[in-house]
Amino acid sequence: MGINGPGGGTGMAATPDAARIPAPGQRPSAAAAAAAAAPASAPAARGRLWLWSVRHARGLERLYRILAALFLRLHPLWQALGYARAERPVRFVERQVKSLLFDCRMCGQCVLSATGMSCPMNCPKQLRNGPCGGVRADGHCEVAPEMPCAWVKAWEGARRMAQGDAILAVQKPVDRRLAGRSSWLDVTAREAAARRRDAA
Repeated sequence: MGINGPGGGTGMAATPDAARIPAPGQRPSAAAAAAAAAPASAPAARGRLWLWSVRHARGLERLYRILAALFLRLHPLWQALGYARAERPVRFVERQVKSLLFDCRMCGQCVLSATGMSCPMNCPKQLRNGPCGGVRADGHCEVAPEMPCAWVKAWEGARRMAQGDAILAVQKPVDRRLAGRSSWLDVTAREAAARRRDAA
């Protein structure tokens, strides 16, 4: 899902990785890459609904599990349509929902379910594995003092979640090639591929 999901795997029907990795010579759109790479703006400008999402991380975790299961059940449909063809409409919905709730940057490799529903891409340094050493005494960011540290909030959100210990997992570096892609479809395709391997 747009949120990090269980399992590993890939993308399109025939060649799953193709749904999440641009074709040879293809790059993510400049706008998508720039959005994912841009430093977070101040919360006053971008809204503070993500703080609500952190406070309600447990409920959103349950909702995510339901939606992830639904997307996986729809895997035959995504295959029939072609993951590449489904990408555009699903990405549009994902962007609207996650931008509203999490101030999503559409990095294409969402880890919200492992970071207490606080997006680490909103960290001005875009750190993926915990806070920097500059967190202020009040829990705010050293770069944007008016902004709560995304990782302080991530820890608070994770403590509310049933599987909050997922925050201890080491995340891979951000792959900029995936900027602007749908994490929902990517996670679904990878989970479906993992199940096929397990069943073989």
